[in-house]
Amino acid sequence: MKTIKNRSARNILVTPAIAFLSVVLFLTLSEKASAQNGAGIQGVEHVGINVPDLEKGVAFFTDVLGFTPVTQIGPLPLDAGWKQANHVNPGTGAVTIKMFSAGTGANIEIICYADSKGNKVQPNTDDVGATHIAFYTTDIYAAVKYLKAKGVKIIGEPYVTQGGDTVGETWVYFETPWGSKLELVSYPNGKGYEKINPKVILWSPKDAAENTSFSSKNEVENLSINKALVQRHLEIWNEKDQDTRTAAMAKIYAKNIEMVDRSFIATGNDEISKFVEEVQKKNPDFKFMAKSVEGHHNIIRLYWQFGPVSKPATITGMDIFVLENGKVKKMYVFVDDVK
Repeated sequence: MKTIKNRSARNILVTPAIAFLSVVLFLTLSEKASAQNGAGIQGVEHVGINVPDLEKGVAFFTDVLGFTPVTQIGPLPLDAGWKQANHVNPGTGAVTIKMFSAGTGANIEIICYADSKGNKVQPNTDDVGATHIAFYTTDIYAAVKYLKAKGVKIIGEPYVTQGGDTVGETWVYFETPWGSKLELVSYPNGKGYEKINPKVILWSPKDAAENTSFSSKNEVENLSINKALVQRHLEIWNEKDQDTRTAAMAKIYAKNIEMVDRSFIATGNDEISKFVEEVQKKNPDFKFMAKSVEGHHNIIRLYWQFGPVSKPATITGMDIFVLENGKVKKMYVFVDDVK
């Protein structure tokens, strides 16, 4: 696959425009192809944890961690065949399942068996099957202080990672009243590996929480937000100072953004920034301007023009932005034929 390092800037000016319907079809197929593996898995929907007492479990996740209980099923009796297939003790009673909204991220499911005959001892940390759930916090030290005030057992002190891929991360374990291990983690300035601009970035509730959810707003609000984002995008492409451009990119572009042209793909802000610089050098008096902006949900369509003051529409084209967590995840570039 070619990148911008193998391609001259002048070629960006000769890509044909394509009808919007075709663009949407292309985007839909592209996104589905990358998102769906053999099982069609889209992401983590919930994490389940067994609790010995439903009321105590609800109280901990609600009153201490601040999660919101949403749904409940049960008590449901379990037949002998289901118990055998799922390795449930024959003498264990009905099951009750309660689901919580846990902020930005997967839901939390607590499961309680009446008159459980299962093992009451929590698995050791090095036991096969031992698990834990990690919760992101903006201030880990304040979070630890809060949990201690609630009588929660903190295991040790927050550990600051000193090197490797997760440098910049601080974490600490804590326990539920029934002994299950949970974790607090924080990395307000990101993790070390992100600085090398990998193609894939780990999902983080930090990024999701910092950005606006477009789907929760009405069309008027969305249009205003879309226009503001496009304006910042155009400012990036007109900015000649590299440091200023890089800082602006970090605010509206995802770290692993892809810019897709008919004949090349640029990945990451560094590659896109170099391409912008190349275009500017070739056209020092040209400026990008918006002609019109449209959008719905997480897709924005921008019609633009590029040229000097005397002929601002020397080059025209259309960009399609695919947003994820309020930032541009993919940018599809279509340039009209030069007449």
